[in-house]
Amino acid sequence: MKAIQVKEPGGPEKLELVEVQTPTPGPKQALVRIAASGVNYIDIYFRAGVYKADLPITLGSEGAGTVESVGPDVTEVAPGDRVAYAMARGSYAEYAVVPSALLVKIPAHVDFQTAAAAMLQGMTAHYLTHSTFALKAGDTCLVHAAAGGAGGLIVQMAKMLGARVFGTVSTEAKAAIALESGADEAILYTHVDFEAEVKRLTGGRGVDVVYDSVGKTTFEKSLNCLRPRGTLALFGQSSGVVPPVEPAALAKGSTFLTRPGLAHYVLTREELLWRAGDVLKWLDSGTLRLLIHRAYPLAEAAIAQQDLESRRTTGKLLLLP
Repeated sequence: MKAIQVKEPGGPEKLELVEVQTPTPGPKQALVRIAASGVNYIDIYFRAGVYKADLPITLGSEGAGTVESVGPDVTEVAPGDRVAYAMARGSYAEYAVVPSALLVKIPAHVDFQTAAAAMLQGMTAHYLTHSTFALKAGDTCLVHAAAGGAGGLIVQMAKMLGARVFGTVSTEAKAAIALESGADEAILYTHVDFEAEVKRLTGGRGVDVVYDSVGKTTFEKSLNCLRPRGTLALFGQSSGVVPPVEPAALAKGSTFLTRPGLAHYVLTREELLWRAGDVLKWLDSGTLRLLIHRAYPLAEAAIAQQDLESRRTTGKLLLLP
């Protein structure tokens, strides 16, 4: 089978299309024929060596496809099932072996590309808005990269919960996308100081929570945007790693700072089925809208990652084996 591997850390040029043996599922595993794979920043972190893994690495942490075969002791799925998953590396390939407990069946009216695009970012948006800081009617939040894949879903879920939503974007075109997703205000950080704008929009109070996937370039101002006892949920680092933080920096507002990750919000299969089930159900019903920016052939994985790193894209990027 064909797969995209990294044999040494580096830039997009380190992504190689290789021929490898099709894997065989072991106990509590399923072999999935991949129809679509999501492209995410975590793939870039592994490629660049920010996150460590044994080499060579087959990238991709999210996919959708059909169960080809199962190993012993598998009860969750059967051959022929249409499934999607996240948090199992190896989806930049024609086939992937996945722990069966991570597989979720796809509703009949949801296609493979939509399912692959929804799992990681959809469940991320779900845990951020429903658990990390559980929004309720009347709350106010700031969402960075509000026209991106995760950002757009956070905006929609926040509005579903009755929150007032501010979203930062870099262009007028992205502002239109954020507003279409439901943001009450789209803040062009390239034209205005987003901290000053948030303070103006909230009458100096600040927001209840900031959902920050950008990291280094936004972190300090994100803290300053919070009301007293507000929460900064730093769930990504697209602009770089945030330098070490002195605990005293949180004292001026008794601020809560968390660095959440999806794995800790799907600790049980029941929690996984709750989050993935909500996301796929909302997509099936049209309650949640997903924007797919582009689907690339598997061989163009390097181009897809370059496009994602450029921050010129809107919505989700996919690879098609």
